Amino acid sequence: MQIEQIIAQKAAQAVAELWGTTVDESQLQLQKTKKEFEGELTLVVFPLLRISRKSPEDTANAIGAWLKENTDIVCAYNAVKGFLNLSIAAGAWCSLLNQVYTTEKWGFKQATPDSQLVMIEYSSPNTNKPLHLGHVRNNLLGKSLANIMEANGYNVVKTNIVNDRGIHICKSMLAWLKWGNGATPESTGKKGDHLIGDYYVAFDKHFKAEVKELLPADYDSLSEEQQEAAKAKAEAESPLMQEARAMLVKWEANDPEIRALWARMNEWVYAGFDETYKRLGISFDKIYYESQTYLEGKSKIMEGLEKELFFRKEDGSVWADLAENGLDQKLLIRKDGTSVYMTQDIGTAKLRFQDYPIDKMIYVVGNEQNYHFQVLSILLDRLGFKWGKDLVHFSYGMVELPEGKMKSREGTVVDADDLMDEMIATARETSDELGKLEGLSKEEADRIIEMIGMGALKYFILKVDARKNMTFNPKESIDFNGNTGPFIQYTYARIQSILRKAADQGLALPAEIGAMNSPLSDKEIALIQRLADFGTVVAEAAETYNPSAIANYSYDLAKEFNQFYHDYSVLKEENMELKNFRLVLSACVGKVLKLALSLLGIEVPQRM
Repeated sequence: MQIEQIIAQKAAQAVAELWGTTVDESQLQLQKTKKEFEGELTLVVFPLLRISRKSPEDTANAIGAWLKENTDIVCAYNAVKGFLNLSIAAGAWCSLLNQVYTTEKWGFKQATPDSQLVMIEYSSPNTNKPLHLGHVRNNLLGKSLANIMEANGYNVVKTNIVNDRGIHICKSMLAWLKWGNGATPESTGKKGDHLIGDYYVAFDKHFKAEVKELLPADYDSLSEEQQEAAKAKAEAESPLMQEARAMLVKWEANDPEIRALWARMNEWVYAGFDETYKRLGISFDKIYYESQTYLEGKSKIMEGLEKELFFRKEDGSVWADLAENGLDQKLLIRKDGTSVYMTQDIGTAKLRFQDYPIDKMIYVVGNEQNYHFQVLSILLDRLGFKWGKDLVHFSYGMVELPEGKMKSREGTVVDADDLMDEMIATARETSDELGKLEGLSKEEADRIIEMIGMGALKYFILKVDARKNMTFNPKESIDFNGNTGPFIQYTYARIQSILRKAADQGLALPAEIGAMNSPLSDKEIALIQRLADFGTVVAEAAETYNPSAIANYSYDLAKEFNQFYHDYSVLKEENMELKNFRLVLSACVGKVLKLALSLLGIEVPQRM
């Protein structure tokens, strides 16, 4: 039980004994004492004045005296108007630290078979290009959110929907047929996803050239509105785009030749994706494919059409009228009978809820799709799916580089693989400059460098509130000082070094710690308070879908430990009771840092 809970119980008991009135302990307001006053916890007594019928100071002093007399937790108190500042006895802090020390996964809750099941969808790649920086943010947020929900006692299913069909896939396929000359990952030495991405870029290059040729000669002298109309006409008349659309129709008609090419090229991409996911530490419990779910979606749309939930236009396309929801009309099936994203999302949702007894469905998708998920929720509800209204869109902002936005079609994206290579190279360069890994074998050093590089990448992205757009700067992220992954990893490694040196001196950590006779410093108490807060932070991170809360807690804890370590000796402390206490305190900080970083998917090195 937390000290706050014990004090709340005892304060409620004090009120009952002093004034004969029962109060609910949950109504008592406890907060951390302000730095300018003595004490660690403050009870706000103003709400109790109607019970005591005394002044704020008299009420506070009466409760303070009772707590000091009747508990072994409060060793001193002072009243400032309606605020009762309480000093907590060293033994109580030791007892709390002992809970952290002896609880294997402090702050975590264990899932049971009866726990709610949460499904989290993240990644959602297209099979026409490799994963890029935007996907990195998506994957890291999704995996971290899954870890956080598991740490709060939920059963979690991590899922992915692979967008393996559609006009964008046909563009890559068509470009490969036209200009690929039979190229394969083996013949080119390229990862399959990178190879196919090259042909997506090639399609766009040739398509733009065609459109330029089809524009009228006087295009530059036209008004802006006329230029837009002329460009749209040229794009529609582009032979290349018409070929791509014809290929999509053939694909949906199960043309054997097109399907065989599609399957072959997708296999190349999946092999490439798997390598990238492994390096990022990303995994899934169930993968769905749009090619397997879109027909389910079409079936539900046609069912809705028969029930007059949707309507068909003269050109044969099927739409949803969302006027009653304050929105416009939404296309569900194109005039040529092919599907749109909304179609497959409906089909995928149907299959998922058939496969799992889902209590909560969370989609990790960028904020440019806010409207899409607003509409999806409405349509699922309209189609009779009871969970439609309750789906959660974990909407996050875009991630850019200092140079600006990325565009896949133009080949200006930063591939996830290239980014990870750069992070590890930067980590190696920084470590060499600082001499951090001298004396280690090459294998050990390489492993630690990878941890540092990947930790820097993950932490820099996850420390930012997911709802905000962000600029990722690789060099800023690898800094052994400041709010970075390497700083926290270094703090953990420093603690492990302290514990190794203690063992070398013959100092073994005790099974548990008892009461202290020596007084504790403010910094030691602050560290114990910070450790005790971890469970609350983990719970709030799940409730608010906020991995950045875990990242920033980790930084605050690491910073606080380093301030303590700067001011107080651990191994050179002559008082053996204090030395053992500080060793346990250090071990607890290391344990909680490791647990916190594990929620972010970040590994910690034993040496650094």
